[in-house]
Amino acid sequence: MASGTSRDVLGRGLGVLRQAIREQPRIFAVAVLGSVLFGGMVIASAFVVGAVVGDVVVPAIARGEVATGTLALAAVALFGISVLRVVGIFGRRLGAGYMQYRLQAAYRRRVTRRYLDLPLSWHHRNATGTLLSNANSDVEAAWYPIAPLPFAVGTLVMLVGAIVSLFATDWALALVGLAVFPALFALNVVYSRRMAPRQARAQRLRAEVSEIAHESFDGALVVKTMGREAQETTRFAGRAGELRDALIAVGRLRGVFDPLLETLPSLGTLAVLVVGAFRLRQGAISVTELVSVAFLFTVLAFPVRAIGWVLAELPRSVAGWDRVRRVLDATGEMPYGSRVLDPATSGPATLTFTDVHFSYPPAEAHQTGAKVLGAVGFTVPAGRTVALVGPTGAGKSTIASLAVRLVDPDSGTVELDGVDVRDLTAASLASTVALVAQVPFVFDDTVRANIALDRPGIDDEVVWAALRLAEADGFVAALPDGLDTMVGERGTSLSGGQRQRLTLARALAGSPRLLVLDDATSAVDPRVEAAILAGLRSSAGEPGAPVASILVVAYRRATIALADEVIYVEQGRVVARGTHTELLGTVPGYADLVTAYEQAEVERAQERTYDEVAPLPSGLEIENERSAR
Repeated sequence: MASGTSRDVLGRGLGVLRQAIREQPRIFAVAVLGSVLFGGMVIASAFVVGAVVGDVVVPAIARGEVATGTLALAAVALFGISVLRVVGIFGRRLGAGYMQYRLQAAYRRRVTRRYLDLPLSWHHRNATGTLLSNANSDVEAAWYPIAPLPFAVGTLVMLVGAIVSLFATDWALALVGLAVFPALFALNVVYSRRMAPRQARAQRLRAEVSEIAHESFDGALVVKTMGREAQETTRFAGRAGELRDALIAVGRLRGVFDPLLETLPSLGTLAVLVVGAFRLRQGAISVTELVSVAFLFTVLAFPVRAIGWVLAELPRSVAGWDRVRRVLDATGEMPYGSRVLDPATSGPATLTFTDVHFSYPPAEAHQTGAKVLGAVGFTVPAGRTVALVGPTGAGKSTIASLAVRLVDPDSGTVELDGVDVRDLTAASLASTVALVAQVPFVFDDTVRANIALDRPGIDDEVVWAALRLAEADGFVAALPDGLDTMVGERGTSLSGGQRQRLTLARALAGSPRLLVLDDATSAVDPRVEAAILAGLRSSAGEPGAPVASILVVAYRRATIALADEVIYVEQGRVVARGTHTELLGTVPGYADLVTAYEQAEVERAQERTYDEVAPLPSGLEIENERSAR
């Protein structure tokens, strides 16, 4: 891989630059015009300086007096050239910076948009740290050469003008330029080829360091409670050390080539003076011409480095671009249809699974995907509550994901009111169905913002109604600033049960017609959970309250007993369905599972009683106490 990158890095890097120019042609043109103006003035300044020395200084020394008018004219010429050079520098730098930052912003948006379009299965195969690196450092790296690019293009124009000027002055001096300038370019090409694998490795290690850091911070609870601080520090230090060594390798190569790139123009100037002195003695050139050419080589040393800067950044640019394109070219998005459910329908929706099969894609291309569901079929009638029960790994969460179209089935259909969810528009699907996951996600914002999410029509009255239905109005009212309370990153200022009720209220505020609860109240006190589900079932009779069909992944007996129907799944198949009482008496596996769940709850309650000197109040009692205060 490294050798291949070394061979074609120049071609692929120039392809990245062409893409940038195609996307920002006008800004690039402004920057190049500024650079060309600067280059033209550099060449002009060389000949003005030559004229000043040859036609003013040397005669003045010979005559012992200075021609004031000629000197003033030379000063005006140099001042005018300097002003135009400043204008060129301003246009070049402003255009280059504007172009670079516009491209970075545009591609950050594209990468982020692509993340949102790709299915969860793709995200599961890519580490969060890598995704963060793609949207940040990889995008930056891809467009790093843009800053010196207009300068380099202007320098190429300037070099052509310089070569033409050299031939117009003297063929021998022109040959010196023809030897120096191609040598500079060839040295830069060799440099970029050797730099390519080093930059690619450094860019990959940046992402890996980001992955480890993100994983350690995100899993801080596990790291601390399991005493893994030292091990995580060692793991991070090892990868950070690799990144350090990779960057040192990059710096070492620059340390070798940079002096060579700086020395060649100086050697060219020395060669011009030697050859020029010989040609001057022969009478082939004048002092004015010799000074102009020598000065031209001197001032060209810095601009020529701009070409080196572009070539030096190409390996890093290619590495970043490849990683960005991997995201933009990723396949697997789920296109939405054009159908819309009747907006006049405000009652509960009917959910139907028909012969649904589903397998998660393999982590590696050579592996076979794991089959999760086979021939699953059931219906959640409008306005009814259906509990989904089964052992761990039975496919309950996958069914919940299919119901809200986080994933699509391999075969079979999932329908809302008789319409395949794949045929619905994104807006119609989002307004009809809502998922409340077991692991709640809360934004680092206020309670109000977390529930409303800037959705139209969700005012404080709707927010409080949703909080009451989620049994969350008590603890929210007791918060220091009520709805305006900042909950912290991922809701760190709230308990697990409070976060779950907040996310439930968020879903209810949108008045979904189908509510999917994936064990969404597991951290809530059982009495509070029972009150929530009872409120959801009886909400049809309350003015303005959400009216929805409910599919709930459940474990607790009290939760299951509230359902109109229970669907029992094992190994990705529907084994039995009926009421809780019916399944207890006819399905041994179901009875054993529910009894085991219930026994585990009792044992946990007993452990809390035995282990604590004084029993702690329940979550509901705490909230009641807060409300009383």
